[in-house]
Amino acid sequence: MSTARNDKTLLFLEDDRDLQALVCTFLRDRGYQVTPARTAAEAREVLQSKPVDAAIVDGLLPGMTGADFIRELRKTKPDLPVLFASAFWKDLKSHELLTRQLGVARVVHKPYRPEELAVWLEQLFAVAQPPPPPREPVDTEDAEDAEPVDDFAASLARLSADYGAKLPERLAMLQALLGKGRHGDAEAMEEAYSVVHKLHGTAGSYGFRDVSIAAGALEDVLRPVKTGGTLDWAQVDAGFRALEDRVSLPVLTPEPESEEAVVAAMGTLLVVDEDAGVLADAKRMGKREGVRVVTAATPLEACAAVERQWVDGALLHMGAAGLATASALRAMEGHQSLPLAFSSTGGGLQERVRAAHAGASLFLPRPFTQQDFATAAERLVATRRLERSKVMVVDDDPEAVRALSQALVSDAVEVVGLENAYGLLDALAQHRPDLLLLDVQMPGPSGFDLCRILRLTPEWQDLPILLITAQVGLEFRLAAFQAGADDYLAKPVLKEELRARVHARLERARLSRERTERDALTGLMLRRPFVEAVATRLSEARRSDRPLALCFLDVDHFKKVNDQYGHLAGDRVLMRLGRLLGARFRREDLRARWGGEEFVVALLGETPESAKEILSRTAEELSAMTFEGDAGETFHVTFSAGLAVAPRDGTTLDELLRAADARLYRAKENGRNRIETE
Repeated sequence: MSTARNDKTLLFLEDDRDLQALVCTFLRDRGYQVTPARTAAEAREVLQSKPVDAAIVDGLLPGMTGADFIRELRKTKPDLPVLFASAFWKDLKSHELLTRQLGVARVVHKPYRPEELAVWLEQLFAVAQPPPPPREPVDTEDAEDAEPVDDFAASLARLSADYGAKLPERLAMLQALLGKGRHGDAEAMEEAYSVVHKLHGTAGSYGFRDVSIAAGALEDVLRPVKTGGTLDWAQVDAGFRALEDRVSLPVLTPEPESEEAVVAAMGTLLVVDEDAGVLADAKRMGKREGVRVVTAATPLEACAAVERQWVDGALLHMGAAGLATASALRAMEGHQSLPLAFSSTGGGLQERVRAAHAGASLFLPRPFTQQDFATAAERLVATRRLERSKVMVVDDDPEAVRALSQALVSDAVEVVGLENAYGLLDALAQHRPDLLLLDVQMPGPSGFDLCRILRLTPEWQDLPILLITAQVGLEFRLAAFQAGADDYLAKPVLKEELRARVHARLERARLSRERTERDALTGLMLRRPFVEAVATRLSEARRSDRPLALCFLDVDHFKKVNDQYGHLAGDRVLMRLGRLLGARFRREDLRARWGGEEFVVALLGETPESAKEILSRTAEELSAMTFEGDAGETFHVTFSAGLAVAPRDGTTLDELLRAADARLYRAKENGRNRIETE
């Protein structure tokens, strides 16, 4: 029996058969009537023979561009909704041409997942999709004649597996075409460009994102084939080798998931373990807890997985490989604070110290139970989500709140909606957003009124505020800025403009915080924000009955470094020590430059013994570093430290600082390059 949920008909114009098969299978399962076409001529025949409700058009067609086809289409069907899919056309001018001049409803960037198309189509038609009707049971007498009922996820998995199996064959064909092209065969080069273009646009849709990225890079190198320029064959060879490496990776086979599983997942957890049984168990536990689990067996596979997708945290097997994986992941751009957990059959003090020093927030017994996994996943995901910027949307219209939230929410942005303006101050105190979106016209206080109130409140004087209004005249603009708004958006709000303005303000606010809260030389916190953060950690330690270790560090003989090797060399010492402290420990641990050559570290949940062991490892790393003086000579440095632990040495920050400072002084008196805890 049909599972159709609507009667919408679609024209899908795409010359790549593989992408056609994947998308048509998905959309038909969603109830759409999809007619594929591979050329403009086939599409014209479809449009003449049957009515269609929307068209999906690829950006590069045989013999013409997708934009040219849409221009032609507008002469006969000016109002037909069109989704435009392409690996190019990503700049603002192109977007304006497509949306305003050609009337494109949505620009979808390749590679895309079929789920993404479904979202845009549902928004396009704005229809509520009821659940599919139950399948009618098949009579056992007619079972042999009945068509088998395929599980859709299995169908997609089969398509992806078939596509992956054909990739080596496509690569061999591409290599042969490039070989002919090197000897002057222009037709072979045209075909080679077409093969690479299709890999770029399609491989990611089947789950092979790394192959798609490598193909996209090679496509850029081959661009002169289409523009009449000169090819750089050294770059072509390098691009092909990169693509070949991606195709030959052992982690090539994807594991497609149903849309429901992806949407329901509370987060994504990377599990790295050489034991295939542990990886299988982690996937099973992840499904139970609503966590999407990505697996890898080696540091290389782990880094490749993180390059392909966002992960909220990583669970690693303790050992040399696990520590190497932690170091490699933390070294990747944007993942310096990736939440980590380790599992081990031991769990002694030494292992736990190594884990904490590597940045782990959790240590799980091995084998870990379902409850262990659930606790780890929840904590790691929650920790990672703290890195997201938070935007609060205030509008009395719930539909407007929903629309703005959907436009902004992402892996980098969390959105909180508020429909009652009178509750704004309480909501701000509870959620502490990084940016506020205010509708101007609301029952009760207007957006102007709220803006003025916040600008008179010291706590919220620097909060970025954007106003949303149907008015854009000069008087309104003046009133908005006089009320204290940072910017405004005119209704109807364009999603692209909304995202651009919000992200620009968030980034500016982040940079401002960095300048006011971070030391420019070391990148660590300054004294004031550190003191505020430690007060919060002390309260948390009291509530949970956990210790908190506070340590003063001081570079030994730093004046001698400046006098003998130069002040620039001294700056290099402080900078590298700051980076070392910033790259070690856990996310919840605090590190700051106290002043001059003094640093301070706060470790939540650590005893005097474990804190000393953790800091001793940092001291060993620093002493092993080689520094260079202004005249080129080399030298080494060490630090001395004093350690105090709450509640043993005090329950307030002042008490801990006095105790740690006294022990630091004692460490220097006792010969330096040591950590005193008593």
